[in-house]
Amino acid sequence: MNLPTPDNITAVLLAAGSGTRLGLGPKALLPFRGSSLVEELAEVLAKGGCASVVVVAGSGAEQIEALPGLIGHTVVRNAQWKTGMGSSLKLGISAAPPGHHIMVALVDQPGLTAQAVTRLIGCHTSARITAAGYLDAAGSLRRGHPLILDAAYREAAAAGAGGDSGARLFLRARPDVVDLVDCSDLCSGADIDTPADLHLLESQQWSPTSGDGSIRGSSDRRSSAHPQ
Repeated sequence: MNLPTPDNITAVLLAAGSGTRLGLGPKALLPFRGSSLVEELAEVLAKGGCASVVVVAGSGAEQIEALPGLIGHTVVRNAQWKTGMGSSLKLGISAAPPGHHIMVALVDQPGLTAQAVTRLIGCHTSARITAAGYLDAAGSLRRGHPLILDAAYREAAAAGAGGDSGARLFLRARPDVVDLVDCSDLCSGADIDTPADLHLLESQQWSPTSGDGSIRGSSDRRSSAHPQ
C-alpha cells in the first residue's frame, strides 16, 4: 500500500487565473497576512504535511516567480492558462515527482489551515480520493478543496481535465472512490470570486465550529483520527 507520508505527497496549488470578476489582477497576488495569498497558501500546504508544493502560475507569472515566500517551492508557468483550470491541473500533476499522491488546492481560498491539510493527509487511504467537506446551510456535507488524488488516479485525472473543469469530470465519473472529510471545524472552504468576497482576506485565524472530522463517503466509512 502506498499510503501518504511526509515524503510522498505533493501539493499542486492552482494560481494561474487573472481574477477577471474580482477586477484587482491575479488573485494569487492579493495582499494577505503581510505577504501575498499565494505565498501564504503555499506555506500552509507545506506546514500541513506536504513534502513539496508546485505552484502553477499563469497571469502575473513573472511577479509570482519573483515572490520571496515561494523560494523552496516549485513554480511552473502555464502558457495555456487562458484555456482554464484543466490545463493548470495537467501541468501541476506532470511537475510532481513520479508516484506521489497529489493534493489539489486553490489559491483563492484564504481560509485554508495547516490543520485541515494534516487531517486530509491522515484520513487518506490507498486507492481512494479524499476531499475536504464543508457543511452547508442545510447541514449537508458538500465537496470542496483541497482534495487528494491518490497516485493511482493521477493519469486518469490529468487526462480528464479540460477547460475550467479541473478534476470535476473525473470525480463525477468515480463517486465510488471519493471520501469526504469534514473540515468545517478547521477551516473555511469559501473562495474569493467577486469584490463582495474580499472580506475573506480580513480573517487572520479560522474560528473553529463544531464538527467531528469523520470521513463521509459513498461507502459511509468513518474515521475518528484527528491529526493534531
